[in-house]
Order: sequence, then C-alpha cells, then structure tokens
Amino acid sequence: MNLAELQKWVDETYQKRGWKELGPYIRVGFLMEEVGEVARAVRAIEIGRDRPDEVTPSDQELHQELIGELGDVLANIALLANIYDLSLDEVVESHKQKLQERYQANHNC
Repeated sequence: MNLAELQKWVDETYQKRGWKELGPYIRVGFLMEEVGEVARAVRAIEIGRDRPDEVTPSDQELHQELIGELGDVLANIALLANIYDLSLDEVVESHKQKLQERYQANHNC
C-alpha cells in the first residue's frame, strides 16, 4: 500500500466507524497517546518492563505490538493530513527537501 492508498483507506475506514467527526485538536491528543504506546513497545523490546504482574511476551509478540502501535500512529497522521487537505506524499517530499537543504549545504551529506 502506498501513501495515497493509506490515506484513502484510513479516510474510508474511519468514516465508516464514525471516527472522522473528531476535530484536529482531539485527533492530536489521540496521536500523542499512540506515540506513548510506541514508546512503551520500544521500551519493552529494548529493556523490558520488569513487572511481576505481567507475563513477559515473546520477541515475536513484542515486535507485533510495535508494528500495531506504529500503524496507529500512521493512521492518526493520515487523518490529520486529510483534515488539512494535505497528501502524505507532499509531507514526505517537503520533509526530504528540508533535510537535504539543511544538511547537504552544511555538511555535504
């Protein structure tokens, strides 16, 4: 699935679930929650959780959890882009250009 397909799929899926009505301010809150869940998943992979009340997941389960949480982050970013009528391709290209201008001019990267 490419970025444009992702945006369309997220738009249609979230519309069907009634989740598109939430405004950008609320959506950013959800994005931050999902980023926190990515941080928790990375921590579990890298240093563990050290919780006697939790069963330690397998490496495969930990990686699946990270994949799921990264997907949640991507979906929220796609929703924000849709709200502001931006394509993710445009966002990625702008970011790429910004970094190239910043670092190629200063560091020959």
